[in-house]
Amino acid sequence: MDFYDVIKKRHSIRRFEDKEIEKEKIEKILSVISLAPSAGNLQAYKVYVVKTKKLREELSLACMGQESVGNAPVVLVFCADQQESAAKYDERGAQFYALQDATIAAAYSQLAAAEEGLGSVWIGAFDPLEVSRVLSFDAYIVPVAVIPMGYPAELPKGRDRKSLDEIIVEV
Repeated sequence: MDFYDVIKKRHSIRRFEDKEIEKEKIEKILSVISLAPSAGNLQAYKVYVVKTKKLREELSLACMGQESVGNAPVVLVFCADQQESAAKYDERGAQFYALQDATIAAAYSQLAAAEEGLGSVWIGAFDPLEVSRVLSFDAYIVPVAVIPMGYPAELPKGRDRKSLDEIIVEV
């Protein structure tokens, strides 16, 4: 598939078929994540692959009851590794670069999922302390994004986007 087609194909999917994702597809998505750019090439993030129903249901509660988290066959939880980034970049690394690293990796996962015929949705509405408790994170691991993914059970209508004139500023 052409890169621009993948971009256009990606939509926020909140309903998934009751079908497992093949191991090969998950491995491809995870390998693409590792290619995402990061500050100093540190890759100061962790990705938790959550497949068990019980944990997905607990995460759903931590994500303000969003059903897509509990119903997706796989949920990727992207976390900033503040300790790793701070070791090289001090406070800016801990508070900023590690967050950027995790968000870029999460975006790559969504594009890779679209390429594999899967749907996903970015979830940022969650209780970080509860997500950390459910997945037993160390204190320096900070959840940044929760990405449920699976085979789409819906194809929502595309939303209107701002015009380039509204978002691009040439200087």
